[in-house]
Amino acid sequence: MSATTTAEHPPVVGKLSTLDRFLPVWIGVAMAAGLLLGRMIPGLGDTLSAVEIDGISLPIALGLLIMMYPVLAKVRYDRLDTVTSDRKLLIGSLLLNWVLGPALMFALAWIFLPDLPEYRTGLIIVGLARCIAMVIIWNDLACGDRDAAAVLVALNSVFQVFMFAVLGWFYLSILPGWLGLEQTAIDVSPWEIAKSVLIFLGIPLLAGYLTRRFGERAKGREWYEEKFLPRIGPWALYGLLFTIVVLFALQGDQITSHPLDVVRIAIPLLAYFAVMWGGGYALGAVMGLGYARTTTLAFTAAGNNFELAIAVAIATYGAASGEALAGVVGPLIEVPVLVGLVYVSLALRKRFSDTTSGPTVTGAAK
Repeated sequence: MSATTTAEHPPVVGKLSTLDRFLPVWIGVAMAAGLLLGRMIPGLGDTLSAVEIDGISLPIALGLLIMMYPVLAKVRYDRLDTVTSDRKLLIGSLLLNWVLGPALMFALAWIFLPDLPEYRTGLIIVGLARCIAMVIIWNDLACGDRDAAAVLVALNSVFQVFMFAVLGWFYLSILPGWLGLEQTAIDVSPWEIAKSVLIFLGIPLLAGYLTRRFGERAKGREWYEEKFLPRIGPWALYGLLFTIVVLFALQGDQITSHPLDVVRIAIPLLAYFAVMWGGGYALGAVMGLGYARTTTLAFTAAGNNFELAIAVAIATYGAASGEALAGVVGPLIEVPVLVGLVYVSLALRKRFSDTTSGPTVTGAAK
């Protein structure tokens, strides 16, 4: 890239707001606060767990809805047809999410946890739960294609409803049988998965669409994007931090009581996130998708739907099970790793020919 082009596009990290620039610090504080609250306040986890409707934790649901709404309100829904017509992007996402992802997690779980069947099963479940929530935040912070992220997340949601139970049966029972390995089972209905998708994606997606439609109709696009979106933008990160605090408060005692187990579970997870993110970037570069859509492809491949994975593990094996602990360790590792990869992505941005993208979550980077 020429010096002129580089000068026109200064490092994105330097243009981030204070909230964005110190995101790892805020997330670290939120994780620590959640763990401390869970350990220091007796019964807090049980109290938070009891605040639920039909198995859905209301505090976590509230945090996720607050987190996702501002980002989905930023999507330009009138441009989604240009994303759905990009067959390379859609095919690449399907291959990464529904072929490579589950197979990779299955292999890593057996390689690193051959003697710990509960944790191994929990990790395989995490690998089957493709991300439909937090990936929107990571993609936005990394200046990925926001419209493409909305389409890929919706695609993941549809496949999740129909394929989660099928792939769970295949990777926990059928494939181990073929390979002469220990078999297990998973009992989860399509409705349980659909319910998670409808709550965590359907509600904020509908709210975001209606907000943009009626906001632009009433005040115009310029007012909507220059005045309204900057006001609601920071709430995405507030929702993220609130979710992290609640999540780690719920499971803080379990995590701090099994530090060595957490380390063993963390190793295959670290390998998984690195391979999936790197594979997404490599595939996007080979396909010539450009920075914005390559970034979206990488983050939608690397992220996981920890809410669904934890819910399935608890419903099937119990809240105190090793499977549930593996599900909880998922976001413990995923959150700081993907935050780090956001900054790696921004550093790589100048290597791509297309360096235009929408604002980040708080609207700082243009």
